[in-house]
Amino acid sequence: MGSKKDIKKVVLAYSGGLDTSIILKWLQETYDCEVVTFTADLGQGEELEPARKKAELMGIPDKHIYIDDLREEFVRDYVFPMFRANAVYEGIYLLGTSIARPLIAKRQIEIARETGADAVAHGATGKGNDQVRFELGYYALDPDIKVISPWREWDLVSREDLIDFAQKHQIEVPKDKRGEAPFSCDANMLHTSSEGKVLEDPNSEAPDYVYQRTVSPEDAPDKATYIEIGFEKGDAISIDGKAMSPATLLETLNDFGRDNGIGRLDLVENRFVGMKSRGIYETPGGTILLAAHRGIEQITLDRGAAHLKDELMPRYAELIYNGFWFSPEREMLQAAVDKSQELVAGTVRLKLYKGNCDVVGRSSPYSLYSEDLVTFEDDEGAYDQKDAEGFIKLNALRLRTLAARKGL
Repeated sequence: MGSKKDIKKVVLAYSGGLDTSIILKWLQETYDCEVVTFTADLGQGEELEPARKKAELMGIPDKHIYIDDLREEFVRDYVFPMFRANAVYEGIYLLGTSIARPLIAKRQIEIARETGADAVAHGATGKGNDQVRFELGYYALDPDIKVISPWREWDLVSREDLIDFAQKHQIEVPKDKRGEAPFSCDANMLHTSSEGKVLEDPNSEAPDYVYQRTVSPEDAPDKATYIEIGFEKGDAISIDGKAMSPATLLETLNDFGRDNGIGRLDLVENRFVGMKSRGIYETPGGTILLAAHRGIEQITLDRGAAHLKDELMPRYAELIYNGFWFSPEREMLQAAVDKSQELVAGTVRLKLYKGNCDVVGRSSPYSLYSEDLVTFEDDEGAYDQKDAEGFIKLNALRLRTLAARKGL
């Protein structure tokens, strides 16, 4: 990474929480450098101005404090392209944390260039996926950038060490951090993830208080909620006929999902760094959006295109999970996905009820569904059922040849 003396200014991904406040002070002490703080508003639902005040208290001048509203860019340029691919990792995870990291990395590099910074820093631990995601993003956008990962450098090895450091440097320690934190959280507009502590035993059901973004399905309304989502080129554009911006639409779907107990997931996943971890995820709006997008594809995508998409999807999802958003292979897959979405347009009606999200109707001006073909009534010659005999015999030819060889 080079000598500490080579680093005069660092852009830190800064939440204003205990860990990144400690990192800020540690950078000032260890590298004797200027620190630029960057706080991304990704719709995490928290007041972000306190981060500014904390940075000011630690000597950061106002010109070096960045708090950027990235909500629309996040949904438009990251979440929506991912949902066009129906991307889920290991069958069920909607990649809520993974998809936020490349945008944060991109903005950090931009700020580094704007401020003339030599390096960027993040607060991800040395055991997790996020260190990989951040740093792959940094290097893809600036191959010569210096990267500081405090968790891989410092000798603060426990929560007690962090609190002692904070108290020594008069950094405010929230009362709930003075003991063992019950679990750690990451949140953005797409999801909330909770890991660690009370969740580390994969055989123990997560306590109710872990869930922060959804009501319990048992407590959801006894009456179903129906909504209709409009699509254009694979992206959701409206709810119940009302056009919305990408971020507003996802926020609205989050409200519907929250109220109906939709989007909870208890997952033991395989981290890129090699270990398994247990997480509790809440993705209320994303769960609805995925169901709706698959619903509109059911009537607008040709079988060959749909099946090829499903074959490509696990690879696409793995690239995002592992931090390769800016890789050429992800961009190649994105081009294929986007080509498939040109006529994915229309409306999908969904029924939301006590944790369930069911597609109950779909329509499109580009629909490939034909009632004339599938009807059990007289189809007036649209499909000659006698043709199926030759179709079956041709497809059975190799199976009959194999059976004959076996002497059956």
